[in-house]
Amino acid sequence: MEIFKYGETEKNHLRFSDETMNRLIGSLGHVERAVEPDIFKALVSSIISQQISTKAAETVKERLSQKAGGISVESISRLSFEELRSCGLSGRKAEYIMGAARASIEGEVDFNALYSMDDQEVIDTLVSLKGVGVWTAEMMLIFSLQRPNVFSYLDLGIRRGIMRAYGLKELSKTDFELLRAKLSPYCTVASLYFWKLAGMDNWESVLYEEELI
Repeated sequence: MEIFKYGETEKNHLRFSDETMNRLIGSLGHVERAVEPDIFKALVSSIISQQISTKAAETVKERLSQKAGGISVESISRLSFEELRSCGLSGRKAEYIMGAARASIEGEVDFNALYSMDDQEVIDTLVSLKGVGVWTAEMMLIFSLQRPNVFSYLDLGIRRGIMRAYGLKELSKTDFELLRAKLSPYCTVASLYFWKLAGMDNWESVLYEEELI
């Protein structure tokens, strides 16, 4: 399993840029998140995962991989709509996945070219596919292309983590953009910490742990 790559350079920049990030990094250490370098495979996984549990998504992905003999443009393009549905996909998701494979086969989208595009070009290309929105494209930038400066206002987990970290009851787009400017050019790394905080039950202890006297 490949892990998102970052190190002391990124963490030190965030720690010196913002006191709250300094505390988060000091408390949480090095946060790891798995990535999938194959962007088509990552996109298929993202489509499958929409609006279902992690466990259910893993089951569907395993069935699809077994049915297709691995997940790739070529293997998916050989399956019929009915075969995709038999793996547990909804009709809509089967249509989206078939459409992405067809777009590649017909030359409408070159997935290999995405690696050399800038972030906005990647987003514009991916959202041209049916069923792929801006949030999904942003997640591909992070969890497949490992771009260092992605900050998704559309992601509820990131927003929840920010509000917890900074003691906010709400987070305006303006304040979000001010934080983006402060944490750039390593917003993706900051996002890993906000996601971690958002998913913790004892998150207050990370921020408000009192020193023993």
